Amino acid sequence: MRAFEFWAPGRGGALAALLAPAAWLYGCAVRRCFAAAQAWSAPVPVLCVGNLVAGGAGKTPIALDLGARLAKRGVAVHFLLRGYGGSTVGPHRVDPAADSAMLVGDEALLLARLAPTWVAVDRAAGAKAAIAAGAEAIVMDDGFQNPTLKKDASLLVVDGTYGLGNGRVLPAGPLRERPEDGLARAQAAVVLDPVDGAVAATLGRLAARDLPILTARTVPGPEAAGLKGRRVLAFAGIGRPEKFFATLRAVGADVQKTAAFSDHYPYDAAEIRDLKTEAARWQAVPVTTAKDMARIPPEAADGIHVLTIGIEWDDEAALSAVIEPILPRC
Repeated sequence: MRAFEFWAPGRGGALAALLAPAAWLYGCAVRRCFAAAQAWSAPVPVLCVGNLVAGGAGKTPIALDLGARLAKRGVAVHFLLRGYGGSTVGPHRVDPAADSAMLVGDEALLLARLAPTWVAVDRAAGAKAAIAAGAEAIVMDDGFQNPTLKKDASLLVVDGTYGLGNGRVLPAGPLRERPEDGLARAQAAVVLDPVDGAVAATLGRLAARDLPILTARTVPGPEAAGLKGRRVLAFAGIGRPEKFFATLRAVGADVQKTAAFSDHYPYDAAEIRDLKTEAARWQAVPVTTAKDMARIPPEAADGIHVLTIGIEWDDEAALSAVIEPILPRC
């Protein structure tokens, strides 16, 4: 989902005020959903990487990082997610060699390259399937607002430039629920790519809840060296395409033109051909994200460059203090 302009920090105005009654009803519905649900408690640790706002905040890179850490410890970690943008309701074990983004969603394909990954609308059913297949720990990519599966620890990812947007609940703002409700269920917040002063109000709300605040940075992958000084046409269909474009500029790419698409945008071969033609007109190479590449038809993927990203934590000890308490059962 692409955020509306009036959802941005410091925005709102008449339109947000007009939508306030709908936002109140939405918030009530979320609270009723949690009150009525009976969450299933898994016999293995469940670590959820979620957020409070609609759209991208960097959950999947964080989930990948945590999954890699658990795998390095010898833990049989499985990923679990809804598979947004895909058609299957699951539980379905993702086959990255055979499944398409149209079936399981782009994030599932990225996660499945690292560890067994399950797509399930019913998260409890997905967790049960993962455990039956040998999961010793489950990392959820999103699902913080899904009440059917008990989480042993939840990390709320906050974009360091966007924060909580205008602070209002959908549709008056980007929030999936009232901040006080979500923060009460979380064990820590992760501020990703913090910018001094940009999320001061958000940090104040987090601190008021005595919630541990971790900070982390996205770091470009090894492909960055090959893009330095090159003319590129950058395109992305993610929550915040501008952040990807800024990353390319930061690694020294000569960004000639950008094209932003809606989050999880389903490219077709004709659109990719048009982008390649436009790139050639600018004497540039087309560059996109790993998530976008998962949605490009295989027959059109040739010639598209990908810039991956990783995660670098500012305080490894603080991260360990949050996740270590849930791991003794492994």
